[in-house]
Amino acid sequence: QVQLVESGGGLVQAGGSLRLSCAASGRTFSSYTMGWFRQAPGKEREFVAAINWKGSTYYTDSVKGRFTISRDNAKNTVYLQMNNLKPEDTAVYYCAAGGRNYSGSSDYTATSLYNYWGQGTQVTVSS
Repeated sequence: QVQLVESGGGLVQAGGSLRLSCAASGRTFSSYTMGWFRQAPGKEREFVAAINWKGSTYYTDSVKGRFTISRDNAKNTVYLQMNNLKPEDTAVYYCAAGGRNYSGSSDYTATSLYNYWGQGTQVTVSS
């Protein structure tokens, strides 16, 4: 069982930055694929970024060049650095864990890959 707790959300003006953190419980954190998803009001949950156990990273097109996902296995924490934020980035951001020891080139965008989810943290970008 893995428990995930997100933090770092808030209100920021367009062009600003935020760093989200996701702290995970358990001793097998380093073997998990970690992902960030987001859900805006009235919309489906969508993939944002993922990092597998080897450190390979994947991003949705709309955040490439602006967001960076990273992990610190010693701290059981995954981060999402978000720069040049836009109003359309406004959403609840969820951390997810799954795909133990998975290193394929696809499937990272699928919610079915992830077994564990955090409670979410709100990010609001004002124009």
